Amino acid sequence: MNAKRRTAVQRSNDKQSSMQAKLFPEQDEKKYWDVKNKARTKGYTSMPRTIPLIGAMADLMAGKGKPVTSTYLELWCRCNEQGFVNVSKHSDVSFASGFSGERGVSTWKQRLKKLEALGFISIQSGTAGDIHYVQIWNPYLVIKHHAEADTEGFSDKHYNAYLDRYYEIGALDLEEEPAVPAATAVDLSVLTAAQPATAVPPMPTAAVPAMPEVKKTDT
Repeated sequence: MNAKRRTAVQRSNDKQSSMQAKLFPEQDEKKYWDVKNKARTKGYTSMPRTIPLIGAMADLMAGKGKPVTSTYLELWCRCNEQGFVNVSKHSDVSFASGFSGERGVSTWKQRLKKLEALGFISIQSGTAGDIHYVQIWNPYLVIKHHAEADTEGFSDKHYNAYLDRYYEIGALDLEEEPAVPAATAVDLSVLTAAQPATAVPPMPTAAVPAMPEVKKTDT
């Protein structure tokens, strides 16, 4: 993060801390979630602050009646810091994603396939069947692809709000080339292909690493 952006983010954090102390003066560390308290706080994950808007855009692209956000969030809450997650316990993961009853697991699998078709994740088989392991890809790069491709259901209004939030939090994913293992880049070369120009506001210029293939699906 460059010096100017670091300073802006720090000013924002300081302002929030001051407002918190003023508006809620009776601070008790036992009553709020403090991720920095390693001795007491356990079981947490990292995710972009733009996830709500990313989820909203994913739902729109997934199609009416097929929201994928709850499934996506559950994956984030189970993955390691590199986005890898074991989902072999289908009934547990599908229930936590909000799907229960006789068709809970099958509906959850459909949502996973939709996320894979949109390029947000990749799925691999294992002893649990055709869905056992999941890799979550950098959502900033996935959204960049859909903005350039003008994917059906993509919302300019949500995208503009997402851009505003992206700069507000000082994100840099699209301004510096992420380090991607060479093997992954070879396997995931599809999203580097040139896309047709659209009226969608352009993202910052950056070298974009190879991403998983965006598959078409009828589910």
